[in-house]
Amino acid sequence: MAAPGLAIGKVLTLLKTEYPDISISKIRFLEAEGLITPERAPSGFRRYSKADVERLRYILSAQKNNYLPLKVIRDNLDLIDQGIDPAPPEPIEPPKPVTEEHIDTMGGQRPPVRLSREELLDRSGLPESSLIELERQGIIRLRRGTYFYGWESLTLAIVAAKLAPLGIEARQLRVVKNAADHEVELILMTASHYARRPEIARRATLEIAEVIMQAHAALLQVGLDHA
Repeated sequence: MAAPGLAIGKVLTLLKTEYPDISISKIRFLEAEGLITPERAPSGFRRYSKADVERLRYILSAQKNNYLPLKVIRDNLDLIDQGIDPAPPEPIEPPKPVTEEHIDTMGGQRPPVRLSREELLDRSGLPESSLIELERQGIIRLRRGTYFYGWESLTLAIVAAKLAPLGIEARQLRVVKNAADHEVELILMTASHYARRPEIARRATLEIAEVIMQAHAALLQVGLDHA
């Protein structure tokens, strides 16, 4: 008789340290996408073999370290199932430290990322339908005066791709955008006191933004703690 395998909670425990974002809903999403196929015990509960766990580990690594979209991961898994090693993914350079040269005239931090639409979709794993919705909501935009997407768009696309399996649709990020818009108004209003000295205004904007982001994170935690 075959070994009974692992319950989903045990699988979660095995992978949580290496992949903190893993969740039961994400594992079930990957199953719904056909990337893993655990067996069912007579009771109806899913039972995961060692092969299933290694398959999950490959998927999570490909997403976390290489930003591979699910389509590419599925193709790679098909090759692995046939005993063929998939081509290694192109290395992704880690973000470079933000320096003064990356600060634009509005005071924002701008690491040198220039992505085409195809590159943005490929690196984030975001479906094009979701990108269209995010653009319609004004959440993801081309870099001002260009036909490229910047690091902000890549970050938002990756976030949207991660939230989808958790039940948060692209359009629901509008709530986050509205909060950010109010914070931007506060930051720019405060920094306007230095309008006569542009070089100081840029630095003040960055410093205020950093503190506001810290406050935002703390208030989220307070809200969750008291929910």
